[in-house]
Amino acid sequence: MKKISAVICTYNRYDVLHKAIASLEAQTLPKQDYEILVIDNSPDFEAAQKVQEHYEENENLSYIIEKTPGLSNARNVAANAAEGEFVAFMDDDAIASSGWLEKILEAAEQFESADVIGGRIDPIWEEERPSWLGDELLGNVSVVNWGGRCRIANEEEWFAGANITFRKETLLKHGGFQTNLGRKGSGTVLLSNEESALIENIKSDNGVIVYQPEARVDHLVEKKRLQQPWFRKRASWQAVSDFLMKPEEQVRYLGSDWENLIGYVNSMEPQNRNIRALAYPTDDPHVFKWQLSAIYTITRLSLSGFEGLEDSRYA
Repeated sequence: MKKISAVICTYNRYDVLHKAIASLEAQTLPKQDYEILVIDNSPDFEAAQKVQEHYEENENLSYIIEKTPGLSNARNVAANAAEGEFVAFMDDDAIASSGWLEKILEAAEQFESADVIGGRIDPIWEEERPSWLGDELLGNVSVVNWGGRCRIANEEEWFAGANITFRKETLLKHGGFQTNLGRKGSGTVLLSNEESALIENIKSDNGVIVYQPEARVDHLVEKKRLQQPWFRKRASWQAVSDFLMKPEEQVRYLGSDWENLIGYVNSMEPQNRNIRALAYPTDDPHVFKWQLSAIYTITRLSLSGFEGLEDSRYA
């Protein structure tokens, strides 16, 4: 049995995939202690087969073509195929530090009951970071850096799928990743929360969640994600993801959400105190963050049918 399985799930990203695989092949961990699994979910099966053939001679790499679409499904395929005690997931546009797997296993040794180990993710900016992208929004592009040393994660510390590891036994025990959540295809649909839902299930079963900052990967932030429309879209889909994950909680604070939305719209100049406020371009990171909050709110309110807002207090 391997100590750890390093997994890359990919969808038509052959321009960056080879670098991601190369970073796993260059790990300091002895080859006999780990395996590499690539789950190719690309729609062009012939192209996928050519890449699969390219890696046929790699002894500790298994290249699996999975025709059923969806990131959550691809991750579940990897979890079931993995021979490692731990399953470490990395994105196809990420580059693992040479000691990534070794540091994950050090955390597992330090915390013997660890069920989840999240690591640091540093950005690779494809173009200059825009002025409107404040630090509070970096999580939208999977930047994770909680600082400090290896430790039990604090309640408010979250991890991203570009650098997250699960004990295989725990992952399978909790049914893997929910296939109604997570990305599907090329990114037109930005559903998320598949990792969050699984981690919450593990926490509810007294699972141990560890943060290991020394287990680091660098992650590409493409220029298409450094556009304000992408962030607005991301905010809307986050509201949908949250609603699917916990629909009963989404109607709990609608009154205060409504007031926040109205406050944002009223902060605009008179000509923009309407639906245009949700697409108003700004270089101010605080205004843009407020705009995204308003977009998230109106999406959640719509999904909730504006329940309870017939009250004259909000009319």
